[in-house]
Amino acid sequence: MFERFSAGARSAVRCAVDEAARRGERRVGTEHLLLGLLAAPVGEVVDALGIDLVRARSELGEMDAQALAAVGVDAPDALGSVAPDRPTQRLPFTAAAREVLVGTLRAACAGGGRRIEPRHLLLALLGRTAPDPAAVLMQRLDVDPVVVRRRLADAA
Repeated sequence: MFERFSAGARSAVRCAVDEAARRGERRVGTEHLLLGLLAAPVGEVVDALGIDLVRARSELGEMDAQALAAVGVDAPDALGSVAPDRPTQRLPFTAAAREVLVGTLRAACAGGGRRIEPRHLLLALLGRTAPDPAAVLMQRLDVDPVVVRRRLADAA
């Protein structure tokens, strides 16, 4: 399937893997795919979302801290051990992230395209619902899926 991914979509997925590794994660999740889209140089996606990478990273850090605090783990100690310059390794994708990647193909076909573009990755992410991490992150960032879809349609 990755042979159908455009250079921009591949870049977004590579950035997602880098984001997961940077955060010390063992797997690439939907939240990393969202961060990857923001980290990759794709203007239409960032414009449609109306958020930036720094804000999304910060909010995801808050989500992590709250989740850890809920189970009695002191967040600063746990989150302080992440090495930001950790080299990228081969990380597996979560089941949800794999579903999103399959959803990119559906989004591309629905639009009549043969290539998977970053916008298709975003459209697949917009279809996620809580408790999916990307869906929760977008909710916390006040991303309205209807508005984002309209912006993407206008940009096409």
